[in-house]
Amino acid sequence: MSDIEELRALVREVIRDALPQGLPVTETVNLSTDEDLAAFVKRLLDLDPGQREELRSGRKRFRLAVPPAPQGSPAPSVPAGALNGAERAGESEPVRRIERGAVTEAVIKAAARAGERLVLGRGAVLTPLARDRARASGVRIEKER
Repeated sequence: MSDIEELRALVREVIRDALPQGLPVTETVNLSTDEDLAAFVKRLLDLDPGQREELRSGRKRFRLAVPPAPQGSPAPSVPAGALNGAERAGESEPVRRIERGAVTEAVIKAAARAGERLVLGRGAVLTPLARDRARASGVRIEKER
């Protein structure tokens, strides 16, 4: 085996050790009617314990499908300041801002469960364990300068 192949094999092994169940899965759901919502809730209630744990751990996530606006209809009006930066940029990922203090593994777990991206203010500090948990659970973190 060449050096590059050995290195790739080692990287694969480290990834398997760090993420034994693989990468998080995101499913897009369409909830445009009350019936859609009821069917989705029923589906969640019928999950087996393993699937429920995937939801709790953040390995299984849901993203709301954005229905296309009917042709000729104006864009919905939204009060100024109602959207955060990610939504203004066209992203649908919720954002949790943390202005100061230690960002711990528990904060990362909660963000993973909620499918949130973290934005850390100048006074926030990310612990090493939280950084590792964020990488493993796919939580994006941005640090303001």
